[in-house]
This record gives sequence, structure tokens and C-alpha cells, in this order.
Amino acid sequence: MGFVLPVLFALFAALSNALATVLQRRAALTVPQSKGFRFGLVLDLLRRPVWIAGILAVIAAGVGQAAALATGALVLVQPLFVLELPLALLIASLLTRRRLPGALWLAVAGVVAGLGVALAAAAPAGNRTHVPIDRWVPALAVCAAVVAGLAVAGLRRPPGRARAGCLGAATAVCYALTAALMKHSVYVLTENGIVGFLTAWQTYAFGATGVCALLLLEHAMQGGPLVASQPALTLGDASVSIALGVALYEEHLRAGWWLLPQLLGVALICAGVVALARAGTGAP
Repeated sequence: MGFVLPVLFALFAALSNALATVLQRRAALTVPQSKGFRFGLVLDLLRRPVWIAGILAVIAAGVGQAAALATGALVLVQPLFVLELPLALLIASLLTRRRLPGALWLAVAGVVAGLGVALAAAAPAGNRTHVPIDRWVPALAVCAAVVAGLAVAGLRRPPGRARAGCLGAATAVCYALTAALMKHSVYVLTENGIVGFLTAWQTYAFGATGVCALLLLEHAMQGGPLVASQPALTLGDASVSIALGVALYEEHLRAGWWLLPQLLGVALICAGVVALARAGTGAP
């Protein structure tokens, strides 16, 4: 299994998602805030050109992510998406022509260094392409229960950190499950062509979870500060993706003493993400 191609595709997808986050956050803050979950939010957002541009960026990210998952392991590709937050803040600073202070550049460096250390120490491996249904059923059931529980807990709370954190975490689980389903669908597409792709249940499942993720993300952005939703989203996506990669695709991470540098890398990532999210609370 190659390393360069999946990394390049994943970086492109992370950059596109970062742009989408900036544009969608701007759009979400221009529509009336809702107390509960409402599908009409999307209809309101469809009238905002900036949101449409964000959706186009999401589509580009999806193409890049599919290419990355087709050429690399889930445990390699998805953790690279922690770069979305520093990229989003850099894009926001460019759009608003504001300079990032030195402390934020240090946080960006921490995220990048932590990701590099963690991935180098973990050495993600594995190239299973087919997942039997008896593995999918418990994974889908657990993810659905977690998403439902987090969404209900978040929507029952008033706007604030708890609401945004719960909805951000629910979005993260949906993102991770979407990636796992997409990986299987892309494999079917390469092996059996468009007919096999359109007849695989995973294709429609990843489309449905992707829509759920989009709806939850918009409510998370409205529900509270970025410092609450973004760490839960960024770190949750990577964590759940690793768990699904190991459980479904039998991918591997190095153990033993290699866990020490992995934990160091994760600690750097967490510190950097929280610092960047705190800075992002004032971003437009």
C-alpha cells in the first residue's frame, strides 16, 4: 500500500473541508437560530451564496477523501483531517485580512508536529478492502446509538458549550462512519464498476450518514462557540475513524514502547487544537 498518494489526497480534502468550514460557519451565523433540530435550516442556507460555495468545497473534499481512502488505510487518512482546524483559521485570517499572533502559529506548529510524531510512531498499516456484514451490523448499531444519544443530549441543552460539544461529537461519529462506508464503496467501484457501486448498500449508507453529518454540523455551529464544537469534531473524527479502521478493516498501529511517542503526539495535537479553537471563537 502506498503512502504518498493517500497523504496528498487527504491533504487536499482537508484543505477543501477547511474552506467549507469557514464558508458554512459564516452562512450558519446569518440565519435565525433554532432551539431544536429542524430540516428547514438547510432551506434557509440554500438562499446564501456563501453556503453554496461551501457545499461545492465539501464536494471537492469528498472526491479527495474517496481517492485517499481508495489508496490508503482509514487509520492513516482520517487522522490527517485534524489539519482542518489550523487550515480553517489560516483561511479565515486571509479572508478577513487579519494576522495570526505568534501564539497561534505556535499552536499550528504543535498540531502539525504532533500529527507527524503520532503517525510516524504508529506506522498505520493494513489493506483489507472487503468487510463482511457481520462486522458492519454491530459497528452501525453502536455508531447510531452514540449519535442519537449525543444529538438528543445536545438539543435538550440551551445554546452554549455543552450543546455545541455534544453536537460536534455526534458530527464526528457521522464523519468517521461515512469515511468507513465510503472506503468500501470506492473498493466496489474499482472492482465492479458503476453498476456495482450503485447496487452496494454501503453507497447509500454513506450518503445518508453524510447528510446527517451535514445537518448536525450546521446545528453545532449555531449551538455554541467553536472552542466547544471544533475539538470534539476534530479529535472525535480521528479517534472514531481509528477505532473503525481497526475493528472493520483490521488495520494496525504499532504497540509496545511506540505508544509513548504516539501519546506525546496526541497530547501535542490536543493542546494545539484547543488553543486554535479558543482563538477561533472570535473568528467570523
